[in-house]
Amino acid sequence: MRQAKQVSTEKLLRAAIDLISERGYNGVTTQEIAIAANLSEMTLFRHFGSKQKLLETALERFQYAEEMRILFSEQLVWELESDLLTISRKYHDIMNRDRKLIQIALKDEVNIPGFKERRLKHPRQLLTLLTDYFTTMNEKGKIVCSNPTMQGFSFMMAQYGAFINDLEAGNNYPGISLEQFIQENVKIFVRSLAPNS
Repeated sequence: MRQAKQVSTEKLLRAAIDLISERGYNGVTTQEIAIAANLSEMTLFRHFGSKQKLLETALERFQYAEEMRILFSEQLVWELESDLLTISRKYHDIMNRDRKLIQIALKDEVNIPGFKERRLKHPRQLLTLLTDYFTTMNEKGKIVCSNPTMQGFSFMMAQYGAFINDLEAGNNYPGISLEQFIQENVKIFVRSLAPNS
């Protein structure tokens, strides 16, 4: 029974993300979402209560705050270049996996009460993780960083900008791959924060 509920929930979340990313929040009904998931509208209401709650659940489930928290606590090696490459690659993997949800947020968050605040929870958590990381690296003498929050914000915004560039337009800059950007961006940060720079 529990497994059936999980399958139903997953189908509804995916159907909602697919349809709303294509047609907008106000362009899709709960009945259409249920049909796309091969479930009844009653099942949707039983699991979520409303279209808004369904979308809020999708945002919580598929955004990156928890995955990044685990990465910072379990996968970093306290070497700046290696860690920033790990963080960047994971960030882009997650953002590209969840690109339809990001498109919904960019197009429709004004139509959904409280959605923006929920969406911002994830980048704010990432900024806290980056700030703590740069602070600790500075305390260890591995970097020179006078403002860890601004360094974290700068790093995060560079990643976000690269993702947004690719989100709608595709290949705006032929000859520049995401991996090239990640490597060069990390090198710039490593050089600028090196203790002997």
